[in-house]
Formats: sequence, structure tokens, C-alpha cells
Amino acid sequence: MDAAGRIEQIVTPSIEAMGYEVVRVQISGGQRPGVQIMAERADGAAMTVDDCADISHAVSALLDVEDPISGPYTLEVSSPGIDRPLTRLKDFERFAGFEAKLESRIAVDGRKRFKGLLRGVEEGEILLDTEQGPARVPFDNVLRAKLVLTDELIRASADAQG
Repeated sequence: MDAAGRIEQIVTPSIEAMGYEVVRVQISGGQRPGVQIMAERADGAAMTVDDCADISHAVSALLDVEDPISGPYTLEVSSPGIDRPLTRLKDFERFAGFEAKLESRIAVDGRKRFKGLLRGVEEGEILLDTEQGPARVPFDNVLRAKLVLTDELIRASADAQG
């Protein structure tokens, strides 16, 4: 397991107990690496600065004890934002009807990059309507995926914020 996976394993139980869900953990390199923990509220409400601060305090204590990264690092806790990454199977279901970009590890139908309208999930495969036609990408083959910032997504986000 890589360092990001180990950190996610360490912090997820506490973050979930606090009423949040981990969206992604990333480590960016350098002499002082950055650890980014992206989280969202489990109740679907908008993340606040206070939410991020609460998670940061709890996670800092855990990482100090577990020490998964040798040497100094910078911790950043953030919300996914509007054009969020899609990292979990349920993200592809939740955002069906919105446009997404997806990159696969292994070529599917001769290509690795897809852009189109998310149609949800069926039998562990992400369904997309692309300009080249319908596409099915196995979730286990997804390298990275994110929503595309569109007027529809902005409207839906504004409606959700109330």
C-alpha cells in the first residue's frame, strides 16, 4: 500500500465518526511533502472552513501518533469543490446526468480518455454517453475522473446550497 493509501486507512474511521466522508487522499512531493485530505459532509450539506479545521485537528493528532510520513509535511484539508474528483463508485451514481472526464489505466475500446454525460453505474462499470457513442469503463480501471464545470453543474450546486 502506498503512503496515501496508508494515510487514508489511518484517518477514515475518525473522519467518518465525525460525520464526514473521505473523498481522496493525495501526497504531493518535494522536500516537505504536502498531504491533501479531501472530505465532504456525510449529510450532504456544504463544507465550511470550521469543518475543515475540525478534521485537520483530529487528523493531525492521528498522523502524529501513527507517523506514516518520515520528516516534516504540510497537511491540507479541503472540500471537493464543484468540479470535484469522482473517486468512489457512489460518486458516479450520485452525479449521473452531469458531464465528466475519465481516464482509464488500460484502454477500453482503443482509448484511455473519455468525456461525456455520466449515466450511472451498472455491474461495476461506469456508463458514459460520449461523442463517440456509449462507453462502459470498469470502475477498477479508472485512473482518475472528475466532473466538468458546466452551467448545469453550477445551477445544481447553487440549488443544493439553498
